[in-house]
Amino acid sequence: MTAKSKLNLFDFTMIVVSLVIGMGIFRTPKNVAAESPDTFLFFTAWIAGGLVAFCGALTYAEIGSRLPVTGGYYKVFSYAYHPSIAFAINCVILVSNAASLAMVALVGGEYITALFVPLSKNAEWMKIAANASYIQNIQIIIAITAIAIFYGVNLLGLKMSAKTQSVLTVIKIILILLLITPLFFADNSQAIQQVNNTITNPSFKEYIKAFGIGLVAVSFTYGGYQQTINFGAEVNKPTKNVPRGIFLGIAIIIILYLTINYAYIKVIGFDALKDTKNIAAVMASKVFGVNAERILSGFLFLSVLAYVNVLLMSNPRVMYAMSEDKILPAAFGKRNTKTDVLTTSLTVFAVLCVLIVFWAKEFDEILSFTIFLDCFGMALSAATIFILRKKTKHLDSTGIYKMKLFPLLPLIFIAAYVFVGISISLDYKPKDILASLGIANAATIGLAVMLGFIGLYFLLKKLGEK
Repeated sequence: MTAKSKLNLFDFTMIVVSLVIGMGIFRTPKNVAAESPDTFLFFTAWIAGGLVAFCGALTYAEIGSRLPVTGGYYKVFSYAYHPSIAFAINCVILVSNAASLAMVALVGGEYITALFVPLSKNAEWMKIAANASYIQNIQIIIAITAIAIFYGVNLLGLKMSAKTQSVLTVIKIILILLLITPLFFADNSQAIQQVNNTITNPSFKEYIKAFGIGLVAVSFTYGGYQQTINFGAEVNKPTKNVPRGIFLGIAIIIILYLTINYAYIKVIGFDALKDTKNIAAVMASKVFGVNAERILSGFLFLSVLAYVNVLLMSNPRVMYAMSEDKILPAAFGKRNTKTDVLTTSLTVFAVLCVLIVFWAKEFDEILSFTIFLDCFGMALSAATIFILRKKTKHLDSTGIYKMKLFPLLPLIFIAAYVFVGISISLDYKPKDILASLGIANAATIGLAVMLGFIGLYFLLKKLGEK
């Protein structure tokens, strides 16, 4: 791969931002507010989540700097632990990412439908929409079309998909900035009064419980940046640009998240936020008035497209890494000679996403236990820094990125995700996000699936030796 076809610092930073900022920030603040006894704990959860993300970002920056390879999130487990663990965790992540992409694409179908025919303003369309199968078919067609379009974009090469991602991510950032503008134009007197009236005296135990529940939702909203190490070998000057891109990306995300949450509290009010499902629409109406629904739907659809594109960029590189370890067939590691695209891996992942579109409802339960496995995977992957520092000690004087305050930062990050995992296993979870996904004893189910994939690894390994 030539230097010109590699990702520059801006492209990589936009990938970091887009991997993290999905639809969560337009939903999870309601859940965090619903479980928080006061605004202090609400913002504490978001600030703590940001600090944990910084600790994780700096940890992954050093991991990516020490092991700058394609499919890094697979390679780091294989290199530090064992290929079976790498295979198991990444198989679950591949399926959950495909399911997540499929369901987000379906949500995009709702947004684009509202863009052309806002449901709240067209009585005839509302009658048609009452036919659930009809509206579902429209959403499926739009979702598959979105996947097909960005499958085509990714076939054109990494640079093209990265530039497309940069444009879509900038649009997503503009959307968040637009939702912040009510701070400067809206009448906030009622909202401020609502905040001041929220006074409770919970016990310390209730505070810790509420913090744990809130941190689950916050961690869900901040998650995704760990996948950036999948692009290690495809970034120009990776030892410098990988840590810089992760650091800049997380800094942008934290600033945007804290600002927009402040806007939510200031404009909507803390008590009202607890019961406000369509947060973004309420905020947009403060600025756009009667056109809010149509304008917001357009921006949110573009945000959906950004998420679809970045997952199509990232996940095939995990399959590539698996093929390098001869777990998957060699075809998954082959690149197009002209575009340098992982054509087989990209095609298989895109087909998997399309298939899941048809069964997205059944895949709700898959996403439930993978939330727990994400905690398991994040803690284990961050812990590899202790092994990598010993195995790659010879790189210390070569100019690679080395985090300061080691080992404090990775220990904080690991402890935070252990705490989140315990909160999930004890059934402390946001009602509208995790309960709606059907979580029931997520830890047990997740670990059982993990062991199942480890067994599958050894079976495939044995079959490959024959």
